[in-house]
Amino acid sequence: MKRTLPGIALAVSLFTGGAALAQSGASPTPPSSPSMKPATTQKGMAEYRGFMAPTDEKALLERLHYANQQEIQAGQLAQKNSQNAEVRSFGEMMVKDHTAMDEKLMAYAKSKNLKLSDMPKPMNDVEKKMMAQDKATMEELTVLQGAPFDSCYMAGQVGDHDAVLGKVLAARQGMPSASPELTAMFTELTQKVPAHREQAWQILGKLDDGMAVGGSGASPAPAGNKDHAGHGDMGTKKN
Repeated sequence: MKRTLPGIALAVSLFTGGAALAQSGASPTPPSSPSMKPATTQKGMAEYRGFMAPTDEKALLERLHYANQQEIQAGQLAQKNSQNAEVRSFGEMMVKDHTAMDEKLMAYAKSKNLKLSDMPKPMNDVEKKMMAQDKATMEELTVLQGAPFDSCYMAGQVGDHDAVLGKVLAARQGMPSASPELTAMFTELTQKVPAHREQAWQILGKLDDGMAVGGSGASPAPAGNKDHAGHGDMGTKKN
């Protein structure tokens, strides 16, 4: 299933590579053996398996901060615009987790005397286009309600999390001299992002199954909980 909208490319689609994974259903994984191809670095950018990330610390932090803010905003919309308990719960989790991660990131930036911009300056035309798509998608999510919102949001979440993980892996491999604090941040992200992605994928699969069975496109209500609305986490379908 392809994204119905460009995706909140979290913002996170500020680099290339996410689209292919979004179509395959696979997520990028950390290198597990010396035989795996390491990241390549050139002109201030690191590349890992098709994903790109800046090797300048401030530039990288700005993009991760931007991604966190996008996830928080989208998660808040999920709690407001979805009637599906699992989608709302996912949105709630995304707000909580990305707020915590962003607080750590901003505290680290402050300790390094780095003032981060909420809107990074695009480094190239690809990044400029992706940021414009992020803006358009967020505007779409603002007006969508119910099942259409659920499909758009959760589909984007799968692709967005693959994109974030790819960026983090590229940065980690391309910044071998990163500070202990930044290295710890990379470690946390490589643990939490795949977990978010897997949960988003599972919820998206349930939405697809509900559409196939019901034929109406309505979000399936959790068994035994039809009178309840739910809670929420950070949407696109991959495969």
